[in-house]
Amino acid sequence: MSDTAYVPPKVWTWNQDRNENRFSNINRPIAGPTHEKELSVGKHPFQLYSLATPNGVKVTVMLEELLELGHKDAEYDAWLINIGEGDQFGSGFVAVNPNSKIPALMDHSTNPPTRIFESGAILLYLSEKFGGAFQPKELTKRAECWSWLMWQMGSAPYLGGGFGHFYAYAPFKIEYAIDRFAMEVKRQLDVLDRRLGESHYIAGDEYTIADIAIWPWYGALAKGVLYEAAEFLSVHEYKNVNRWADEVSERPAVKRGRMVNRVWGEKSSQLPERHDASDFEKVAKEAGA
Repeated sequence: MSDTAYVPPKVWTWNQDRNENRFSNINRPIAGPTHEKELSVGKHPFQLYSLATPNGVKVTVMLEELLELGHKDAEYDAWLINIGEGDQFGSGFVAVNPNSKIPALMDHSTNPPTRIFESGAILLYLSEKFGGAFQPKELTKRAECWSWLMWQMGSAPYLGGGFGHFYAYAPFKIEYAIDRFAMEVKRQLDVLDRRLGESHYIAGDEYTIADIAIWPWYGALAKGVLYEAAEFLSVHEYKNVNRWADEVSERPAVKRGRMVNRVWGEKSSQLPERHDASDFEKVAKEAGA
């Protein structure tokens, strides 16, 4: 199909068989559950329902960072939500996130339990819950942190839903779409590179929730593990982004967080469900066996 063959109809209608791709069986123009399925609940205060996509990794990294700081009340159970199989449309998950997107979090330390959805909201909630952890103390510096957090939340649809979809997942290549979104992604990388040329971390001298939110997307893109597009986007050009991405990736909590709810890649990098800190040791032991 050529880029110029399609003429939009006067009124769009959903054709489930049109333009099939790996997400065709779960994409639909309506909300709400497709089946009844209650969510599992473990022993810890926080119950996370997620998958190790960039948005999911944000939250598992945050929880592991809180534990690394010594916040024992940040212990959590992480349950796998397989979006390829439509788990996000189960009645229990929809009750936590009516938008049917991962990640979703339940805080059972409150009465009644508190639901939090949208990854940026979860990062802010966890920070506030633990005394402003990974946010600057001064209001003006917190404002900088919030601005970059919201920048990521607003930019990710261009990177994931735009470039990632048309470059990696669309059933056929559309030059206009790929060119349009590649241009925007490179502009975003340039925004980050300029910022990281004047600041050690995204929001300043401190590692914050802004870094935790941005690293799983743009750090992964810079290191060639997102959409296999490193060469296409010439990510080596962004020296400051690469410096930052390397530094963040070496943090112990980041290494653990990116494993949680992961069901692809090397076996040593996968922890489909996490219910105790010792689960990481089990993975390492099995990988060395």
